[in-house]
Amino acid sequence: MDDNTCGDRGGIAIANRVSVVSIIVNAALSAFKLAAGILAHSAAMVSDAVHSLSDVLSTFIVIIGVNLAGQKSDRAHPYGHERFECVASIILALMLGLTGVWIGYSGVKSMVDGGYENRVLPGGMALVAAVVSIAVKEWMYRYTRAAAKKINSGALLADAWHHRSDALSSVGAFIGILGAVLGFPALDAAASLVICLFIAKAAYDIFMDAINKMVDKSCDEETLNALRALVTAQSGVIAVDDIRTRIFGSKMFVDIEIAADKDLALTQAHKIAESVHDAVEKNFPTVKHCMVHVNPGVAG
Repeated sequence: MDDNTCGDRGGIAIANRVSVVSIIVNAALSAFKLAAGILAHSAAMVSDAVHSLSDVLSTFIVIIGVNLAGQKSDRAHPYGHERFECVASIILALMLGLTGVWIGYSGVKSMVDGGYENRVLPGGMALVAAVVSIAVKEWMYRYTRAAAKKINSGALLADAWHHRSDALSSVGAFIGILGAVLGFPALDAAASLVICLFIAKAAYDIFMDAINKMVDKSCDEETLNALRALVTAQSGVIAVDDIRTRIFGSKMFVDIEIAADKDLALTQAHKIAESVHDAVEKNFPTVKHCMVHVNPGVAG
């Protein structure tokens, strides 16, 4: 089966478009939150602005990873370059995990240091900035996540979770600012610890998904059953002797052994194998390569 070159190019174009939008939105939002934090005397909002700016770096990693993964197969990499996207996903998962740790550390440090009574109360503009940030970053999460699922991109999905982590960080900032205004400044620290756990869980899931795609893990049982049913339904196939799959980045490799009438001519057996190959290729677009081997069988 040939590489899905057209599909890969389309996926790269989608990923690049989403990434450009992400960079522009993050840069504008960071500037807005930084100004609001300074004018409203809110350290929480200034920290949130820095967090948003760090997401620009993660988006550049997505662009690099997706474009490297989309390169055509060559002599040195005959199976393609899809695993570069897994590398990008791992880097992004580590960055996301560090973000969660930093938010949790900040919350614990705030609780230990205390001294809430000496802090300058933040102004209302900081609350407005937090609400705007939550709305914008949640929209960016949904926008990026939809594109990631459309092109089956782990790196883009990781970047979507960076947007979600920023939205959660802004929720923490909002709770902290509101708590300070209402006389409960410790709410900021408590919110940070909860948000830390959410982000850590997302980072772990993204990391494990990327690792599974790099160690030739088999596809899920549902996909395996669908493959078996499709192959069994092809004309001339007596039985499916074996199906082996392995995930390769965002793609999948499939090795199938079928049984056909032992008395068939070689050309007839080849035609059956070709029909199985084409059916798999047509119905499972994530399959990068399908190998079909024909064993002699006895027609029932």
